[in-house]
Amino acid sequence: MSGIRSVARGTGSYLPERVLSNAELASRMDTSDDWIVQRTGIRQRHIAAEGEFTSHLAIKAAQRALDASGLTAADIDLIILGTATPDQTFPATSVTVQAELGITRGAAFDVQAVCSGFVFALATADAYLKTGAFKRALVIGAETFSRILDWEDRGTCVLFGDGAGALVLEGVDAATAGDSGLLTSHLRSDGRHRAKLYVDGGPSTTGTAGHLRMEGKEVFKHAVGMITDVIEDAFAATGESAASIDWFVPHQANRRIIDASALKLGIAPEKVVTTVDLHGNTSAASIPLALDVAVRDGRITKGDLVLLEAMGGGFTWGSALIRW
Repeated sequence: MSGIRSVARGTGSYLPERVLSNAELASRMDTSDDWIVQRTGIRQRHIAAEGEFTSHLAIKAAQRALDASGLTAADIDLIILGTATPDQTFPATSVTVQAELGITRGAAFDVQAVCSGFVFALATADAYLKTGAFKRALVIGAETFSRILDWEDRGTCVLFGDGAGALVLEGVDAATAGDSGLLTSHLRSDGRHRAKLYVDGGPSTTGTAGHLRMEGKEVFKHAVGMITDVIEDAFAATGESAASIDWFVPHQANRRIIDASALKLGIAPEKVVTTVDLHGNTSAASIPLALDVAVRDGRITKGDLVLLEAMGGGFTWGSALIRW
């Protein structure tokens, strides 16, 4: 076993200034605030401005995480960015973040697991830090999903928003870290379900970015079972249980999925961090956004046991358990 533990040092987030309310959507299409809230729990979402890219959101979230950690960009030697909406086909959006932060050493790359992107990026950073190859990592989830939505499709366009969140991880000797750090992570994918949530374009197929397409009922049907599967794996790996969790920070896709998952796992509602009402589904950004909210408002504090989970297109899904 590794003698290094990946310890959380600071969180940060950024939301575009533009807020798109349910009422504004209802003025454009056949929907209503009641319809959206009842089915999703979403009341508003943030939309990136013209000329505001995924990298811009990621850079601001990353800088805020660095500020919160007491570290500087010079202390970072690894950047892993989870995103399904990169600035360009290549290079990776993470290298733009690296350059703009003034980092000239180490490595930066993107991971693409859609809504599970942050959990996949977190697990990847943890694996690298445990090898000792890198010392400190910026793990970021950032998305501009508004750019790939079909604004005529009320079944999808009401669900998503733009934003970014970041977490600074440091590889610390296990003896020094004590109980703190990333305790376990579990990742899954099953490509048989890829047609249930996908984008109908890409460089190799259409030469366009395409639009998001989703079979909502099918996604909902699979979500709760897949989510609880990897959480039960986390409990089995650590000996923890729903009773020992201080905070549950799920992917913010849909309030009904969040509530059903917590109920099935036996996690008390007051332990669930929920931001979907204000942010909508921000894909890979949703977990670090919610984490930052709960850290900054004082809910998540040192020593707390924090459970993360996500599910996204692919299907991909994953969990992580962190002692703060």
